[in-house]
Amino acid sequence: MVRPVLTIASGNPNKVAEIVSMLGPLALEVRRQPDDLDVEETGATYLENARLKAVAAARRTGCWSLADDSGLEVDALGGAPGLFTARLAPTDSEKIQRLLEALEGDPYRSACFRSAMVLCSPEGQCLEEAEGVCWGELLKAPAFSGGGIESLFWVREANCSYGELNPSQLARLGSRGKAARALAPRLRERLGLNR
Repeated sequence: MVRPVLTIASGNPNKVAEIVSMLGPLALEVRRQPDDLDVEETGATYLENARLKAVAAARRTGCWSLADDSGLEVDALGGAPGLFTARLAPTDSEKIQRLLEALEGDPYRSACFRSAMVLCSPEGQCLEEAEGVCWGELLKAPAFSGGGIESLFWVREANCSYGELNPSQLARLGSRGKAARALAPRLRERLGLNR
């Protein structure tokens, strides 16, 4: 039996491995998108950006594709940086600095990581979508050095920062993990993996 191929619309091998582990054991071949595929994220929502990436990967490879988009939403900042989280600043330390400066003196530090995930057919049709949210709050200083925004985001349920979550916790509590778990049964159905 030929195993279906699923392209994860990302060039980041860590992200690909993370998504695969979150989907659970599946009888399929997983690949990351071609190295030269670069999709401009022009959508107005996470779902729109995920759709753009999924369609581009499916059309390029002729395979099923899975894409996600996510960001940090800070309540006191009206949901910013949101879609612009990755482009907030050039480096992780500058992103942390900008967030801390924006929240200086503000006791209201609730925030969430929000992720959207889209499954696209080999023909380029987006067939399944899911979203996941991880609620928490921003610390006044990173929980560990050398990390990105995830070192600043405290997850109460786990009693640690997002960046300190282990793979099992990420799959259960993380925004991408929640989206992947919600999408996994429909992905299995669409790819004929339940037979």
